[in-house]
Amino acid sequence: LTVIYAGSFIGDDFQTGTHVYIRENNRIWNNVIIGSGAKLEQGHKIGNNVTIHTASILGEYSVIEDNAWIGPNVIFYNDPHPPCPKYRECVGAPVIKKNAKIGARSSIFPGVTIGQNAVVGANSLVTKDVPADSVVIGSPAKVVKKVDELECFKGFFKKPYEWEKSTKIKK
Repeated sequence: LTVIYAGSFIGDDFQTGTHVYIRENNRIWNNVIIGSGAKLEQGHKIGNNVTIHTASILGEYSVIEDNAWIGPNVIFYNDPHPPCPKYRECVGAPVIKKNAKIGARSSIFPGVTIGQNAVVGANSLVTKDVPADSVVIGSPAKVVKKVDELECFKGFFKKPYEWEKSTKIKK
């Protein structure tokens, strides 16, 4: 069962698992996959070829650009604190740039931008912007290297994500 509230736009080749809830006024483009148990609050803008894995929870109004990959159990926050008289001036959703990848069980804080081609390691607590082409890990997350410094630990590829530069693999 997937529940999609009225007022959302869903593009072509959309796939979901079971128990997915998508609130109102979301804009979800083509070839998007949302895994079982995921919850999307209202007002997201989700680009083409995005994967949001199982049990992820996205607070309101995030922007996720094309080809981003969100691992299982990732949480996007948009509320920095309980309401106060200046609450509306503090609220802000995460922005995930093109080709960014976020590892399992990571938490992305309000107003944070994950840069283009960046990689967030599993279980990271991201409290500040992540520069493009960078790898961050930890709690709080810190830059540890550039994406082009990563190695394929199984040896299948010269470099991880090298295929993204030359071709797009259809899901």
